[in-house]
Amino acid sequence: MREVLLVLNAGSSSLKFAVYPDQPGDRPPILRGKIAGIGNRAVLSARGEDGRALPRGQLFPVAPDVGHDRLIPALLDWIRAWQGGLSLAAAGHRVVHGGSRHHGPARITDDLLAELDTLKPLAPLHQPHNLAAIRIVAAAVPGLPQVACFDTSFHRTQSRLAQLFALPRAMAEDGVLRYGFHGLSYEYIASALPGLLGERAEGRVIVAHLGNGASACAMRNRRSAATSMGFTALDGLMMGRRCGALDPGVVLYLMEQKRMTAEQIGHLLYDESGLLGVSGISNDMAVLQASETPEAREAIALFCYRAATEMAALATAIGGLDALVFTAGIGENSARVRQGICEHLGWMGVTLDPAANAANATRIAASDSAVEALVIPTNEEAVIARAVRSLTAG
Repeated sequence: MREVLLVLNAGSSSLKFAVYPDQPGDRPPILRGKIAGIGNRAVLSARGEDGRALPRGQLFPVAPDVGHDRLIPALLDWIRAWQGGLSLAAAGHRVVHGGSRHHGPARITDDLLAELDTLKPLAPLHQPHNLAAIRIVAAAVPGLPQVACFDTSFHRTQSRLAQLFALPRAMAEDGVLRYGFHGLSYEYIASALPGLLGERAEGRVIVAHLGNGASACAMRNRRSAATSMGFTALDGLMMGRRCGALDPGVVLYLMEQKRMTAEQIGHLLYDESGLLGVSGISNDMAVLQASETPEAREAIALFCYRAATEMAALATAIGGLDALVFTAGIGENSARVRQGICEHLGWMGVTLDPAANAANATRIAASDSAVEALVIPTNEEAVIARAVRSLTAG
C-alpha cells in the first residue's frame, strides 16, 4: 500500500488539503483540493495527480450543513481509499501562531497543543480551527505522527528592534511583540528566488503576499528582516475584510464615544473593514475590478496606496530594494493592482513592462527598471510537506 503525507489547512469555513507521496525530495501532490462553505453549503473540489479537476463521481458526498468534526474523518476515509488504497504516514498542519519560541516546525504533543491553545486570542480567526483539525485527526487516526508548521516562525530571524513596540518593557517580556504572519508563503518564495534571481536572491527583496489576508515581508539573504503584520493579523496592509494599520486612538474613540464593546470592535476590524468596508460592495478584488462604481475604484486605489506605503517603509529595514515579488491570489492575478502599487514606487526605481504585467508573466519589470519585479505563485502546502518529511523521516 502506498504511503502518503497529508497536509491540512483548516479555516473557519474552509478546509484545504493536499496528499503527497512519502518519498524523499519535492514531489507534486497526488491529490489536492478544498472543501468550501463549511457549516452552510459545503462543496468539495479536488484535482488529481495530473492537475485535472476530478469529476463529481470521484468525490465523496458532502452534506451541506456538517462541520469539521464530521468532514475531516470523511475526508480521511476517502483519501485512504483513493486509487486502491493509500496509507497515511503522517500529517502536517498550518498553524497560524507559534509565538516567539518556535523558530521552525514541531512534532505535535499534548504539551505543544496546550501551549498553542494559549495563543488563540492572538489569531482568533485561524488558531482555533487549526488546532481543532489536529485533534480531530488524532481522534480519527490514533498514533499518527503530526507536525505543526507555524506562519510566525519565518519571522523569528528579525532583530529585536524589528519586533518591539514602543510600550513599557514589561509588556514585551510578556509577549506583546511583532510576530508577523504568512511565513509559510514567504518561506516558499524564499526557496524559489535563487532559481529566478541568482545571486540577487540574497539581496534586498520585498515580497507582497496579497490575498484576502495581505502582508509584505522585507528579506535579506532570503530571511525575514521586517514585516507589515504585527502582534495580530490585523496590522499593516489593507485586506479583504481587515482594516490593516490603524491609529489606536480610533479604538479608544469607538469604546468611549460610541460605546462599542470589545466584541463589536473586533467584528468591525476583522469582518467589516478593508475592501468590503470601503467599497460597501465586496471583499473580492475580482468583483471590485468588474464594478464601475466610484466606491469600488476608491477601495482598489486605497488598497494599492496602503500596500505601497507599507512596502516603502519596509525598504528602510533592508537599506533599499533590489527586487519586488508579488504572490497569493491578488498578487498573482491582478495586473491592475500590481500596476497601481508600482506606480507609487516609481521613485524607488520600479518600472513595469505593461504587456508582461497584463499577461501575469513571471518577470514583469521593464528592461530599464532598476528593480526586478516578479510574479511567483506561492505553495504553502509544499513547505508543510517538506517539514513533515524532515521531522518524521525514519
